[in-house]
Amino acid sequence: MREAYLRLKRIAAVAALALLTAACGFQLRGQATLPFETLHVAIPEISPLAIALKRNIAAATHTKLVRGPAAAQAILTVVSEERSKTILSFDTAGRVREYRLRYRLSFRVHDNRGRDYLPQSEISLTRDISFSDTQVLAKEQEELLLYRDMQGDMVQQILRRLSAAPAKPIAFEPGPQDATAR
Repeated sequence: MREAYLRLKRIAAVAALALLTAACGFQLRGQATLPFETLHVAIPEISPLAIALKRNIAAATHTKLVRGPAAAQAILTVVSEERSKTILSFDTAGRVREYRLRYRLSFRVHDNRGRDYLPQSEISLTRDISFSDTQVLAKEQEELLLYRDMQGDMVQQILRRLSAAPAKPIAFEPGPQDATAR
């Protein structure tokens, strides 16, 4: 009798949890839908960002990665990638207490003729890290982990922007000032 009561209680708890997660709109990420059949990622092959981005595109989309830009419907070009570390605060003795880590990426997505799917965009991520002179090696490892975490966030943001790109390149239409310049 007691076992039946506990089993019924577990079933009710699971049902309530399922109902709550369904009611809040939660759903698994699943596959992203990119508007391109083929994509060339123009980042040096040895870049950790390129490796992570290509791995995520291959695993989470139906878009085929191609080696050369000539065979690609769209080309993702990284214009600049920058990691920086700045001092955020000092203690009373003038020693560094905190740093701010920044990771910036500027990229654009275009076709073979130079028409943009996504014009040049920038993603900037920051993380703050405390520092201690007595734990230098541990803080260096923490810094590396934070940069790796930012790189993962960067890849996810790029994928979200790629999935929001239009299916056709944006055609450049000259404005009145462009027409008079000719």
